[in-house]
Amino acid sequence: MDALFRKDAFNYHALGRPGKLEVIPTKPYSTQRDLSLAYTPGVADPCLAIDKNPDDVYKYTMKGNLVAVISNCTAVLGLGNIGPLAGKPVMEGKGLLFKVFSDLDVFDIEVNETDIDKFIETVKAIAPTFGGINLEDIKAPECFEIERRLKEELDIPIMHDDQHGTAIITSAGLLNALEMTGKKIQDLKIVVSGAGAAAISCTRLYIMLGAKPENIIMLDSKGIIHKDRTDLNEIKKQFATGRPVHSLQEALKGADMFLGLSVGNLLKPELLLTMADNPIVFALANPIPEIAYDVAKATRDDLIMATGRSDYPNQINNVLGFPFIFRGALDVRASEINDEMKLAASKALAELAKEPVPEEVNIAFDVQNLKFGREYIIPKPTDPRLIERVAPAVAKAAMESGVARKPIADWKVYLEELRRRMGISNKLKRQMRAACLRTSKKVVLADAEDYKMLKAAEIVHNEKLAIPVLIGNEETIKGLIRENELELEGVEIIDNKSDKEKARRHEFAKIIYQKRQRKGVNMTAALDMVQHRNYFGPMLVETGYADAVLMGLTRNYPDSIIPALQTIGRRDNNKIVSGMYIISTKEGPFFLSDCTVNQEPSTEEMVDIVLQTAEEVRRFKIEPLIALLSYSNFGSVKSKVNDKLGEVIEIMHRDHPGLIVDGEMQASMALDIELRNEIFPFTKLKNMQANTLIFPNLSAANIAHKLLMEMAKTEAIGPILNGMKKPVHVLRIGSSVKEIVDMIMVSVMDATKNDEI
Repeated sequence: MDALFRKDAFNYHALGRPGKLEVIPTKPYSTQRDLSLAYTPGVADPCLAIDKNPDDVYKYTMKGNLVAVISNCTAVLGLGNIGPLAGKPVMEGKGLLFKVFSDLDVFDIEVNETDIDKFIETVKAIAPTFGGINLEDIKAPECFEIERRLKEELDIPIMHDDQHGTAIITSAGLLNALEMTGKKIQDLKIVVSGAGAAAISCTRLYIMLGAKPENIIMLDSKGIIHKDRTDLNEIKKQFATGRPVHSLQEALKGADMFLGLSVGNLLKPELLLTMADNPIVFALANPIPEIAYDVAKATRDDLIMATGRSDYPNQINNVLGFPFIFRGALDVRASEINDEMKLAASKALAELAKEPVPEEVNIAFDVQNLKFGREYIIPKPTDPRLIERVAPAVAKAAMESGVARKPIADWKVYLEELRRRMGISNKLKRQMRAACLRTSKKVVLADAEDYKMLKAAEIVHNEKLAIPVLIGNEETIKGLIRENELELEGVEIIDNKSDKEKARRHEFAKIIYQKRQRKGVNMTAALDMVQHRNYFGPMLVETGYADAVLMGLTRNYPDSIIPALQTIGRRDNNKIVSGMYIISTKEGPFFLSDCTVNQEPSTEEMVDIVLQTAEEVRRFKIEPLIALLSYSNFGSVKSKVNDKLGEVIEIMHRDHPGLIVDGEMQASMALDIELRNEIFPFTKLKNMQANTLIFPNLSAANIAHKLLMEMAKTEAIGPILNGMKKPVHVLRIGSSVKEIVDMIMVSVMDATKNDEI
């Protein structure tokens, strides 16, 4: 597993476009006029406006949404002083997190300079480019001086996340731990193991919250930071104790809190036993905490514990803080990130942990009902509410402390803007993944003689998203596994043409013969059918051996769907089956149907398509807002197609009044709320953008989704086959590994839904 992860890590960074970030134009650039507006001569007027009023730089450039991740890579987490070239993947990764969690753009800047003065001058020289600066992975004690001076000399938000990120997140956890234990922060006896940037910043923030310096004992690699030591720098001297304590054992006796930012396995069980009742233990050394979670819990059942690891409760993860802190700071054009803003972030996180948890978070962590308590004192990084709570709290604190230069006037509008920025596509993927991790479903992969299918099988097998069953020639499959060094040990391979499968083939043929004998299929024909994996695979599902089947990677769509219909068939209450694509966009996912099956559906079939699609959309915990698309609006053009769509709407409004569906309408009317409200204010969609688009025929749907995928380079999941009795899905020919993995997850979700029917 470790070897596979390392191999995939190399591939993740190297395959396709190297690295993790790119720059994408936000304005048109197709014509000569576009280019003239973008550069010369059109760029001159904005330049002159900025020269006259420097604040206009935020109006005419990306500065207000641009953060620099700057480092000299002298203290890269877990790797040390590896230098600017080796540290670049880390900084790119930080940039990716900024974009994914808060829609902030990032340039990563790796500076080949360790001299404090020269480093500061470099950052100051490039600072006009950016709306904010995230200092990263700079070793202590230099990082303190660098941040202090840059904050004094620049008027944009600056934060060294290694210091303050951990401090902000642990402070949130500490506030809730205190509430749970009934302890007062001013009485808290704290032991801090570690004296680096994060430990110093955490301690400072705890003091701001009310902890008393005389109640804090800090240790570095040489022991207690004591006033009788002569080797302390100016930073450490601020935390030197005069108490007669000279060992960790002495310091921990009767202590209320242990904060570890040092080395693994330092806190022995016998030392933990000497701490006060209801001890708070934040063991944050990574990957091995100062004391293992299970060891600590076995030693004391009254403790509240957090680690830096995602596989234990209460993960202290900086991604809970920095994306949203910078988001709030830049949105009010703050001149700095001050202590009030940091504390506001901590308090917002602490409050969020007390609220009911969204179901998708429960699903992600495989719990029934995650709620505030010893195992949940800080929110999870997958909580979609983080941006709505932390960013506004930081923005308000900036306004109240007088550092905001563009105060927010309408908080309702601001919250809506934050939601729009994030869309829902990432949330959708997380939800799919979480649903797969909750269950173990066998998914038959009928094209296992293809490398891409095997690579997808490797991913879902090792990440426990599904139990793959490989269909095809055993020697060919094993040869591909060896040739490509795939980790598929223990995965079942079924050679459907082998003598070993003769009895099962005969059993399957009898079932097909019974199903199809009045459709021209005799026993000989049925035996021929099950020689083919596109019949054999679905029969494994039909007979209950597997939960779902995925096929079609190397065959045309009809060659795969026809066997599925002949072996498994559609649900009894469905007149047809239909094919849906999910198109992910920044605004969220759009569901397109029917893209793959029905050429010219009748009125009744269209009603079936609408209902099938709505049911599927709801399975992703999204309320369907449905538009029936055409080339005209609400009967403005008379034609057979539009008359049919009008009949469908009439049936839907009469028989399914609770479903939000309207049409016929042009795509622009479905997606442009202002235009629709102006011209057609009577629609059931009212002030909502349609997220589910039903096309009048197969040609329109197929052309539309393929144009979107190829020209707009959108991410698509599908085709998802709706209306089948059991989970069967047919890939588009030549699907990528990523697309196959997505469809395996859809298959697992479908199988889970099938269990509930």
